[in-house]
Amino acid sequence: MAPTLYMVHPSPPVRAVLITAKSIGLELDLKEINLNDGEHLKPEFLKLNPQHTVPTLVEDDGAVLWDSHAIITYLVSKYGQHKESLYPKELLKRAVVDQRLHFESSIANPRLLQIAGPIIRKGKTKIEPEDVKLAEEVYAFLDKFLDGRKWMAGGHVTVADYSLISTISTLEVLVRVDEGKFANVAAWVKRMEHLGEYGANKKGLGMFRELIESKLTTIE
Repeated sequence: MAPTLYMVHPSPPVRAVLITAKSIGLELDLKEINLNDGEHLKPEFLKLNPQHTVPTLVEDDGAVLWDSHAIITYLVSKYGQHKESLYPKELLKRAVVDQRLHFESSIANPRLLQIAGPIIRKGKTKIEPEDVKLAEEVYAFLDKFLDGRKWMAGGHVTVADYSLISTISTLEVLVRVDEGKFANVAAWVKRMEHLGEYGANKKGLGMFRELIESKLTTIE
């Protein structure tokens, strides 16, 4: 049986898992959680994942994983051996991939939430200059990561690219990448959009875009 993924489409971490699964040809049994109804807080879900987060992966043998980075590296290691380069075994190469994933967890995702959270939950209706600054600090770091390379962690696509594109494409809904300032990032985004597996990002990204556009009245 296919692994079960508890998920919501607009979530960037969920989309990182979907992109990775598509890349390695892994079918997942998708179980959408209704966060608005508190389905993630019900006892049966808390038993699986006491942090009540998505994505949550459940294997046929009952093994459970959450946190998208743990899930995508696990899926490639277990099911994507034909695409080992996505999460290299060579220690230094793997460490660079891990560093990019940690950057996403510690810098990129928190900045995204800092900008989007007040729009989604607190009635904020416009992008402020300080929001642009927060996003562009992320883009500036990534632009440096991409100096002299096409992909985030080296000379080929890795799960770092899959995970970061889910976040950066979402951040771009709020603050577009300025090609004049961040040419490396803009080129990387275009390369990612041309990958077949990027299609797994589109549905959730579109849903997020619709949500934001329904709430914003001004973009500065």
